[in-house]
Amino acid sequence: MNLSVRTKSSRYEKGSVRNALTFALNSATSNARQRMKHYDALCKRFEKKYKMSSEKFLEQFEAGKLGDEQEFFDWYAALRGVRLWRERYEILSGVSI
Repeated sequence: MNLSVRTKSSRYEKGSVRNALTFALNSATSNARQRMKHYDALCKRFEKKYKMSSEKFLEQFEAGKLGDEQEFFDWYAALRGVRLWRERYEILSGVSI
C-alpha cells in the first residue's frame, strides 16, 4: 500500500519533512511497543496468579464460567490492550518513509 503526504506549508524542504515524519513514526512505534509490553506483563501476572493461559481465560470468561470478579475484567481489558497495541505496533513498524 502506498500513501501520500500533503503538507500545508511549502516552506520546508522535502528532507526536513521526511525527517520530522520519520521521527514521529519512530516515536509512535516505540510507544506502541511499550504499551504492548505493559499489557502483556499484566496478562502474564494474571496467568501466573490463576495458573491459566490468557487464551483459556478468555474462553472461560466469555462463556460466563468465571464469575464477576474485578480482576477478571482487568485481565480481559489487559488482553484487549495487548491485541490493540500489538496491531498498532505491527502496522507502524512496517511503515517506511
